[in-house]
Amino acid sequence: MFFLLFFLSVTEVCDRPLVSSLPPSSFRSSSQLSTSHAPGFAKLNRRDGAGGWSPIISDRYQWLEVDLGERTKITAVATQGRYGSSDWLTSYLLMFSDTGHNWRQYRQEDSIGSFPGNSNADSVVHYKLQQPAIARFIRLIPLDWNPNGRIGLRLETYGCPYTSDVVSFDGGSSGLLYWLTSGLKRTSRDVVTLKFKALRNSGTLLQAEGQEGLSLSLELERGKLLLLLRKGRTSSTEPQRLVSLGSLLDDQHWHHVAVERRGSHLNLTVDKHTERVQIPAEFMQKMSCRYYLSLGAVQSEVSQKPVTSKKNFNGCLENLLYNGHNLIELAKNKKQQVTISGNVTFSCAEPVSVAVTFTGPESFLQLPGTTMSSSGGVSIGFQFRTWNKKGLLLSFELPQQGGVAWLYLSEARLQLQIHKSGASLNDGQWHSVELNSRQGRLTITVDKEERDSSQASPSFPVTVENGSQKCRNLFSVFQGCMRLFTVDNQNLDLIKVQEKQLGNYSNLQIDICGIIDRCSPSPCEHGGPCSQSWTVFHCNCSDSGYSGATCHSSVYEQSCEAYKHNGNTSGHFYIDVDGSGPIKPQLVYCNMTEENTWMVIQHNNTELTRLRPFTGVNQYSIHFDYSSEEEQLLAVIKQSEHCEQELSYHCKMSRLLNTPEGSPLSWWFGGPGAGRVQTYWGGAQPGSQQCACGLQGDCVDLQHYCNCDADRMEWTEDSGLLTHKESLPVRSLVLGDIQRPGSEAVYRVGPLQCHGDRNFWNAAFFDKETSYLHFPTFHGELSADISFLFKTMASSGVFLENLGIKDFIRIELSSSTQVVFSFDVGNGPLEVRVESSFPLNDNRWHRVRAERNVKEASLRLDELPVATQEAPADGHFHLQLNSQLFIGGTASRQKGFRGCIRSLQLNGVTLDLEERAKITPGVQPGCPGHCSSYGSLCQNHGRCVERANGFHCDCNLSAYTGVFCQTEVSASFKSGTSVSYTFKEPYEMSRNSSALPSSIYSDMTLRGENVSLSFRTNQSPALLLYVSSYYREYLAVLINKHGEENTSNLFISFFQIDQNAREDFNLTSDGEFNAIKSLVLGRVHESDDLDADLSRLASLGFTGCLSVVHFNTISPLKEALLRPNSSPVIITGPLAQSNCGSAASANSYSAENTHHLSDQSGSVGSGVPLVNSIRIDSALIGGTKLLYLCIFFTGLYL
Repeated sequence: MFFLLFFLSVTEVCDRPLVSSLPPSSFRSSSQLSTSHAPGFAKLNRRDGAGGWSPIISDRYQWLEVDLGERTKITAVATQGRYGSSDWLTSYLLMFSDTGHNWRQYRQEDSIGSFPGNSNADSVVHYKLQQPAIARFIRLIPLDWNPNGRIGLRLETYGCPYTSDVVSFDGGSSGLLYWLTSGLKRTSRDVVTLKFKALRNSGTLLQAEGQEGLSLSLELERGKLLLLLRKGRTSSTEPQRLVSLGSLLDDQHWHHVAVERRGSHLNLTVDKHTERVQIPAEFMQKMSCRYYLSLGAVQSEVSQKPVTSKKNFNGCLENLLYNGHNLIELAKNKKQQVTISGNVTFSCAEPVSVAVTFTGPESFLQLPGTTMSSSGGVSIGFQFRTWNKKGLLLSFELPQQGGVAWLYLSEARLQLQIHKSGASLNDGQWHSVELNSRQGRLTITVDKEERDSSQASPSFPVTVENGSQKCRNLFSVFQGCMRLFTVDNQNLDLIKVQEKQLGNYSNLQIDICGIIDRCSPSPCEHGGPCSQSWTVFHCNCSDSGYSGATCHSSVYEQSCEAYKHNGNTSGHFYIDVDGSGPIKPQLVYCNMTEENTWMVIQHNNTELTRLRPFTGVNQYSIHFDYSSEEEQLLAVIKQSEHCEQELSYHCKMSRLLNTPEGSPLSWWFGGPGAGRVQTYWGGAQPGSQQCACGLQGDCVDLQHYCNCDADRMEWTEDSGLLTHKESLPVRSLVLGDIQRPGSEAVYRVGPLQCHGDRNFWNAAFFDKETSYLHFPTFHGELSADISFLFKTMASSGVFLENLGIKDFIRIELSSSTQVVFSFDVGNGPLEVRVESSFPLNDNRWHRVRAERNVKEASLRLDELPVATQEAPADGHFHLQLNSQLFIGGTASRQKGFRGCIRSLQLNGVTLDLEERAKITPGVQPGCPGHCSSYGSLCQNHGRCVERANGFHCDCNLSAYTGVFCQTEVSASFKSGTSVSYTFKEPYEMSRNSSALPSSIYSDMTLRGENVSLSFRTNQSPALLLYVSSYYREYLAVLINKHGEENTSNLFISFFQIDQNAREDFNLTSDGEFNAIKSLVLGRVHESDDLDADLSRLASLGFTGCLSVVHFNTISPLKEALLRPNSSPVIITGPLAQSNCGSAASANSYSAENTHHLSDQSGSVGSGVPLVNSIRIDSALIGGTKLLYLCIFFTGLYL
């Protein structure tokens, strides 16, 4: 069945004066200065008596009360000072009540408690209530007044009569049963509205039951209202909770409930908060014909008698309407479709229980001591409710022992010095406590009426009190409410305490329980659990994927592109496509290549899958479940520049699409939801009913548009990429030609892959201080997050501004080193500042993230510490804006921003700066120049190259590869492996050059060598690198056996191995390495020019791993592995690329370790020249195996 909030159009003007015509007997006050200052003179614009009410003492314990005679709708209040005096209020609290007890404080925005008063004695301050109040009694409590006068007041309230029908239930057998199919017409939209006042914190308000015991009920459970779905009548059937709303609903005040059904959706509203849920289809079917509604006591359909249960509702209902029908009026008139059972009354009598509120550290209540009972003991009882985990509840004397007992909360447990009893007593519920002292033992009973009550009879130490017997608090203060005090089984009258006739008190609110549930509705977003104390709430964001005071801002980036620009390489990452929006984070694989950054989303079958003929099966259907949820998939596709998915079909006698003119034999579903039918294949265009070969005109049978449609006995395939984003992702395949004998097929649907982030690079350039972009008003009433990147050369300017009547929000560059986030939500302007130690006008990208919620505001700049500013505890918290949102400037066109703003997001929604900039003078779409900010990500001599949207690292001059030139290029060498890189021959250079002979070989003449490589091997000795010359000169890097020594005179150089200190050598030869011919890694086949020892070593080759080999600007190993067909390399023997050079592949327990050698020309060091005694120049480099650099020169120099 049914139900949301049903709004009636109100045409009645509800603003007539309510107080001016009342007799003096309708006024009461805490005290009066004299008979001429009596409360009856407190009427607006009247000069009777002393011109208004004034109490005998001006303090915060005074109050003025007005009895309107009946429950009335109150819409406004006006105040005025006492006529002809210096007495007026500057702020006050407003209370309402139906009975003159159990007052309820009126709050603006559920937070602001105080109202602004007057600034003189004569002017009238009128305040319209945001939500009308329904009450008979009004009480005004002064908070502040003219410091040069005293409390003085005249007032008026405005409103209109309020009519209602009321019914009450005793929580036992009383109830009403309505047959909703006999005379009460149902429509496609069902609405139920009511008000309730609960005297017990649990009970069923109403239940709608249909066929087979299927029911929907509204139940009060521990002060919260639940909407439950039951699928049977047995008590063992566990109900399904559809939604929970409200808290502290057992406060004996009226609460509004509305339930509306529209189709299969249902909205539940409690007071001002609404939740929407989906109703199960089976419920709608079984409630469509015959059902009934029970109120109060749950009714049995068979006997139509109430079922007595503690779950029955104890309290009152008011103005119960079903589709406009007044059900209480039907019950009053004893209509046929209504059955009344038990003690049902059509009035709302409620017991008077006076509560007191302990608001802070100075609050206490002192009551008269007990007298010795006949049994020689003490008996005390009370109820309390709180959110705090600790605080002193009670201290009392033990006359027989001559001591004092202290009862207090500690970690939400009740303790008496050394013993604890009860559990979770800081849950905001009422808990009863009874203490009985008899003959040296104390009995404590907690929640006696509850099934899980606790009782303890501990022995306890007696603390003897000396001196003053005043109330002393040795423990944390109690903040909460208490009521129903009894001493020796006698009720204590707290109204007498309020009137100073009994006991003493300080900083108490009497006849009101001022507890507030700051976690209902929860301010914590994205599922973060909310906890609270008396004054603050706390959100636990640890497992939510979000951060901040309310778990609002995502801790994850929104795309793989963003992770790349943080310096990350390929791997699995959580991405949150809408930032602080409702879409959950998802785990994806980011494949970061040199060209693009791919976001890869897997599904349940990305492998090649073989199909054989199925007997009796004409079609085979395959459904694909993705690792991401529906809304995540669609958001990824929408924000990406390009998406694709491989679709392959390998076939043998298994046709695919047949012909474009006929019905397809196979098809697939793609797009949002379950997808739409698609009759084209990978590589073709949507709607074409073709495969890629049909589009290209190269199918194996030109009469068909797919290779598989040729229906051949040989294996063939139709494969390609699906790139039409509106058709992605692939949801399912339907393959229809697999039933014939001999038919075989293999299919594959690859993962969804997308690259490019439209949001991340969306930018605009503001070239004038007066230029700006404007957008619709920003709506961030309760929570707002703003993030963007900027770069500028200006020292100040406003990034963003949005104004309201009084409220505003602004982010600006206030100086070259400071960003300021400022706003006003009605409590006065607040600012959050972040100061940078480096200039921000350096024409580099800087990131700003600002957030404002009901608890605090925060600002983060780049990776600097977050700056925060707490919001006032009881201040305004709705941000109310109404002007356009200005980007890059202000409404007054002052302090505009000059520079670039990029990736601007408000509450997870990206503003399209580029589209707006295309039609705005003074603003240009896009913003080039990213290498100044991201160029440092390119490693190992990689060169940053600008792109329109971003950058990429050119690794051509680096021995590394990868997105940031960070991936080592390694290969495993065998003894017969040889890689030879050939330089240009001399005659080619001379033939193409008109230069002098002496400069023919200048490009091949080296005055310094830069050599770097990594290696891992067990071989010793071994030749790592060999460079030869057309003039029989050579350079060799080799590993010698430990202990062997060979020295020579070398030219200036330095070497570094691994992380060892750099070693400098002063090489005395003054030669040049002329006309280099080739560079060889591994085995050297042409070794005639070498001496015998080196020739023997060269013929052995190298066994092990070589990685990132770099010789000047040449990377021979990289050329051989990645570009063997386009580079001047010759490869002989086995050569396999591997990751053997990476640190991850090195085993710390292995005999092999990877060593890194770098050789770069440098200035002359302090090394001692080495004396060469043979013709091969060599230098000892070091290590457990000795590494040598050998250089041989002939005597010929040009």
